[in-house]
Amino acid sequence: MSKVSWWSLLPGCCGSDDHNRRSAKSANKPVEKQSSFSDISSSTTTGMLSPEDLSVSLVGSNLHVFTLAELKDATHGFSMCNFLGEGGFGPVYKGFIDEKVKPGLKAQPVAVKLLDLDGGQGHKEWQAEVLVLGRLRHPHLVKLIGYCCEDEQRLLVYEFMPRGSLENHLFKRYFAALPWLTRLKIAIGAAKGLGFLHDAEKPVIYRDFKASNILLDSDCKAKLSDFGLAKDGPEGDATHITTRVMGTHGYAAPEYIMTGHLTAKSDVYSFGVVLLELLTGRRCVDKARPGREQNLVEWAKPCLTDARKLSRIMDPTLDGQYSTMGAQKAAALVHQCLSQSPKRRPHMSAVVEALEPLLELEDLPSGPFVYVAPGAEHGDEEGEAKADGRESGRRHGHRHKLRSPKAGRLSDVALCREVGARLKRNSPLLQTQNETR
Repeated sequence: MSKVSWWSLLPGCCGSDDHNRRSAKSANKPVEKQSSFSDISSSTTTGMLSPEDLSVSLVGSNLHVFTLAELKDATHGFSMCNFLGEGGFGPVYKGFIDEKVKPGLKAQPVAVKLLDLDGGQGHKEWQAEVLVLGRLRHPHLVKLIGYCCEDEQRLLVYEFMPRGSLENHLFKRYFAALPWLTRLKIAIGAAKGLGFLHDAEKPVIYRDFKASNILLDSDCKAKLSDFGLAKDGPEGDATHITTRVMGTHGYAAPEYIMTGHLTAKSDVYSFGVVLLELLTGRRCVDKARPGREQNLVEWAKPCLTDARKLSRIMDPTLDGQYSTMGAQKAAALVHQCLSQSPKRRPHMSAVVEALEPLLELEDLPSGPFVYVAPGAEHGDEEGEAKADGRESGRRHGHRHKLRSPKAGRLSDVALCREVGARLKRNSPLLQTQNETR
């Protein structure tokens, strides 16, 4: 069930031994009405489409058909310096397209994903991705620009998401901690994308909602990616569809794992797991932790409805810089989404309605005031007083502090006297008066 994200590495000029081996082998914008997803489902279930039939089925989708030579040119021959990451589908490279690559193209950076012919996925998943994103457009779904189907080669060309995946920002040490309001913004964006799929004319079940499939643009706007496992929802009087269990360990709903019965509420459970990761800063499954803490849901669920216990499981990198009321309401929502009974889980539209007001709560702690004594650092004799605003406190997660490195730890009264004395000695007005006397 485990599947690795292709956004597993920080975008940049990098490479790996595994990559070398594989290379050697080979916002609330209005959403326009989309075509029914039933056409996509029928084509993927009845068999593989030929390149010609695929082009016919995508008429009106505005997808560009690239040649392999054009994508080699866009990525400088799939250079290691453009390597972004690799997952179950295959390696991903950053590229750049413009009219020189293909006439009529807007100049922009892109992410080019190649199907690894020896990997765990194949033409079926590639075709599902093309058909889903070729027909569905939404501000919180990653945009598919085009594809390449040449001989045995299968490639996908996406808009480039400069901040990579949510997984990186939550769990990679070299990323700064996400501020509280940014986490809420990401959760709301992902919820809107998921809700759009569920409310489509022909509902779509995403089936692989997880932190690594949530990509972030330069403004940390969340967009869902990787639709290779997406399925159309039940039709008529059917309450579910029955399918082979697929997805990622820790995110899949328990009833889906046990019975293979898939519904939109299966996605809601997965959303609850991701929202819990946003609150705690922990992976849904972490074998490096003590036995009782390895499964995040089992460990954290008893604390979600108890305000006194909730602070124990909140992400320590937030350093207390979050809305207490907002955290409690978000935790209560997580508890609903993780209900063992699918019927008790909320609809994604209700999830969005519950999360959006949390952005406006006023009990978020203010930013820090940090006083650095004159001469305490780098020989500075003029002194420095910093009063960062509220947003800075959110960004860096600091508490209020009044600090004098030179004086060490002083009582509040003594520290205030020390600050006052130093400010007086360095005041230009007082120095002028003394010289006059």
